[in-house]
Amino acid sequence: MSRIMGIDLGDVRTGVALSDPSGRMAFGVCTLTEHVEEKLLARLVSLAKEKEAETVVFGLPVNMDGSKGERARKVEAFAGRFNELSGCPVAFADERLSTVLAHKILNETNTRGKKRKNVVDTLSAEIILQGYLDKTAN
Repeated sequence: MSRIMGIDLGDVRTGVALSDPSGRMAFGVCTLTEHVEEKLLARLVSLAKEKEAETVVFGLPVNMDGSKGERARKVEAFAGRFNELSGCPVAFADERLSTVLAHKILNETNTRGKKRKNVVDTLSAEIILQGYLDKTAN
């Protein structure tokens, strides 16, 4: 099995995670701070190619009642453009509470300040991807 990439798309930072070759475990890769959408798309397409991602899973920020708001539609549009540019299949995973869980984990590991800011989005991407891997495991 090849790798699956997970993306937590944000307005300020975008977290990226990658599965192991077996598709069972997610690992954080990096947090991108690119604000220009075209540059962010190019960087993510490049990363997917470099990491040999077979599928890219985007965290979908649905509302707590399960409905899709403006932010979810924005992620879907971005993922569509990513797919067009990369040719890589995309999937979506419910990201409700992933950032809350990431902050809880960082609290438990006493990660504070600048270090916390630098890893929270990567950890969120890892949580999103792990949830997807667990849900789709055979």
